[in-house]
Amino acid sequence: MRGLYWEQWEIGAEFESPARTVTEADIVAFAGLSGDYNPLHVDEEYCKTTPFGGRIAHGPLVYAIAAGLLFQLHLYDDTLIAFLGFENLKFTKPVRPGDTIRARIKVLDKRETSNPERGVMRRQLQVLNQRGEVVQEGIQAFLLKRKPA
Repeated sequence: MRGLYWEQWEIGAEFESPARTVTEADIVAFAGLSGDYNPLHVDEEYCKTTPFGGRIAHGPLVYAIAAGLLFQLHLYDDTLIAFLGFENLKFTKPVRPGDTIRARIKVLDKRETSNPERGVMRRQLQVLNQRGEVVQEGIQAFLLKRKPA
């Protein structure tokens, strides 16, 4: 299957990923990979004294899981050139071990580039938990292939 070319992304189009439960093992593994051993992520007793009341997942871990869930939709297979970055990324609610998240995107706009083989697409990203609450959100930009002539 081939992903969507720049021309095929319609402004206003929405897509939603499958869901996945964030586990304690995910948090521990991410702490090890990233070196981020902040007590908010790895020390349950400490976390009981915080407003969170328990451990929470790293914000970048939640984003990484959401990105992987979106790639399972195969929207970018062989058409994505580069992720250009975020205009902003907000962590709006904590994600705890046992929470189930999914990602939703909405195409905001597109623009041509000076290279006629490429285009830029901007989208809104929302990561939602099992209660439908937004736990992360931001605007992302992607450089995509255009349809060959």
